[in-house]
Amino acid sequence: MSAPLLMLAASFLFATMGVCVKLASAYYAAGEIVFYRALMGALMMGFLARSRGISLRTAVPGMHFWRSLSGVTALSLWFYSIGGLPLPTAMTLNYMSSVWMALFLIGGAVLLGAARIDARLVAAVLLGFAGVALVLRPTVAQNQTWAGLAGLLSGLLSALAYLQITALGRAGEPEPRIVFYFSCGGMVAGALTMLATGMHTHTLHGLATVAQLMMTRAYGIGRPLVNASLQYLGIAFSFGYGVLLFDDPLQWIAVGGIVLIVAAGLMATRLSAEKAPALSHSTLEP
Repeated sequence: MSAPLLMLAASFLFATMGVCVKLASAYYAAGEIVFYRALMGALMMGFLARSRGISLRTAVPGMHFWRSLSGVTALSLWFYSIGGLPLPTAMTLNYMSSVWMALFLIGGAVLLGAARIDARLVAAVLLGFAGVALVLRPTVAQNQTWAGLAGLLSGLLSALAYLQITALGRAGEPEPRIVFYFSCGGMVAGALTMLATGMHTHTLHGLATVAQLMMTRAYGIGRPLVNASLQYLGIAFSFGYGVLLFDDPLQWIAVGGIVLIVAAGLMATRLSAEKAPALSHSTLEP
């Protein structure tokens, strides 16, 4: 499959996974959902690696540890926010990762003593956070503050995880191995949570793992701006699911905020792609 088709399919599957998580969150803790999602991922990636003759042994276990730590924490916070927020809102806050990456680039430029900071990056960050303010305004009014903050923090940690995935790719790690160790990290975190909260009977789904593999492959072979543009279709899919399945109200102030976040994310992705080569060996190396 071409990169655009991979990203389109991944966006749809991630939105569908969000529906499954929202339905499951009424009965199970976020840690349990993370565990079984990770279990399916580890099994599927182990089988895929074996069928392709890819070894799961890695020469950079430390990089996988930090990628798993940030990624699993982001995933857990995102699942928690999906349970407490309208589905499109939770998806949008997680997709703030592109704006956070632009903020990282600004911070890196400051630390390196750059004489001039790109005003367009600053504008993208400000636009993104203006969108967050609009999205969270109805959320806070409905006493869902903690779920909103969890969704926002999940986007921040997702940005860190994406940078670490880029570093792992530069280190020569194949996609199945990256997803496998991420899944193992999720199993450990989920199991620790289940020791404290208990466990229930589950039905296992592999949608998220297929989506993640498609997204990882798309970013490996496609153009970043095109991929980022198509990734935001996940928000549109989530809107459809939210209205049709959960009777989520269409609050126009939140819709306006989502539009601002999408615009900021696309702007940040394009500008970050221009700025990243100059910083990749200094500020962005995990």
